[in-house]
Amino acid sequence: MVTRIGLFGGTFDPIHIGHLRSALEVAEQLGLDELRLIPGARPPHRNAPQVSAQQRLEMVRLAVEGVEYLRVDDIEFRRERPSYTIETLEALRRDMGPHVQLLLMLGWDAFCGLPGWHRWTELLDHCHILVLQRPDADSEPPQALCDLIAARTQSDPQALSGPAGQITYIWQTPLAVSATQIRGLLAAGKSVRFLVPDAVMNYIETHGLYRATT
Repeated sequence: MVTRIGLFGGTFDPIHIGHLRSALEVAEQLGLDELRLIPGARPPHRNAPQVSAQQRLEMVRLAVEGVEYLRVDDIEFRRERPSYTIETLEALRRDMGPHVQLLLMLGWDAFCGLPGWHRWTELLDHCHILVLQRPDADSEPPQALCDLIAARTQSDPQALSGPAGQITYIWQTPLAVSATQIRGLLAAGKSVRFLVPDAVMNYIETHGLYRATT
């Protein structure tokens, strides 16, 4: 049996039920051996998060504690430079060997933005790409990505073959929750109960995270 490992990266600022539900659904639907959440220590494509990288990592650890299939990988915290996905994939492939099947989870908007990523054409040398599609997605992929889709798409995610090289899709019902929304509620002094796991909410409250500054 081939070992299948999902990879779900992000700033997780903070991690919330939308992230966790997507991860769990993918792990169960595709029968993954595990799914690794990989917080980005130094995101290259956005401004520095409001809270520290270590605090974001700790919230992800609290969120997945005791949850079957879900693991936290702090690989991007071991580098003193921006968290480029291609470098993370290269490091994971070196650690796991050539035969493990790696599935990189991307939302539709992130997938459409791939041509702006560092060394993006090399991603499929190291993993399969699993695109999370939602009924409300309305953006169109750029032409460079359309050519790749035409050449590398596998319509059935259960039929992915080999350790890397294909693109597939999985439909998910979106949860109407975002990290931006959560940060806004916290800045306004409102509760985020039921939008984040209780352990994460308690951590945020204990450390006074995301509160409006005066």
